Amino acid sequence: MRGGVVRGDGDGWVETPIGPRWGRYGAAGLLLYSVNNVGEIVILLQHRATWVAQGDTWALPGGARDSHETPTQAALREAWEEAGIPPAGVRVDKQKTTAVAGAWCYTTVIGFIKNPLIGEGNAEAHEHRWVPINEVDTYDLLPGFAAAWPELHKCVQELLI
Repeated sequence: MRGGVVRGDGDGWVETPIGPRWGRYGAAGLLLYSVNNVGEIVILLQHRATWVAQGDTWALPGGARDSHETPTQAALREAWEEAGIPPAGVRVDKQKTTAVAGAWCYTTVIGFIKNPLIGEGNAEAHEHRWVPINEVDTYDLLPGFAAAWPELHKCVQELLI
């Protein structure tokens, strides 16, 4: 389903030692990078809708993992649902666990897409924007993403070497 909000068996809050977290089986997101028409490395950011948890912040397309999904499958599905990014166009380079709370974890999948495009998304975002990599931290980031960004930035830089 595109345009609306998709519900899977992973949707739901779980209690962890540091408070509730979204995703009964954990969660995953896609850090998608590309090169724009002036040769800059750009990152796809999502301006989260105000009605979602920690809304009106910027983050990556992502969400709850379903019981049958790997982190990569979940991240690609979420990017398709939320930003209209076709999974077939993404080259997955790496995945990194960026948050752990007891048995729950968030995995960031890092991938490259040749053409920095944005398709039709769903209601979970106000907008999507390709942002130069060195400007990401100037946005009002989702706190968990802000905490992970320095290490994720480094990971993308290492992939470019």
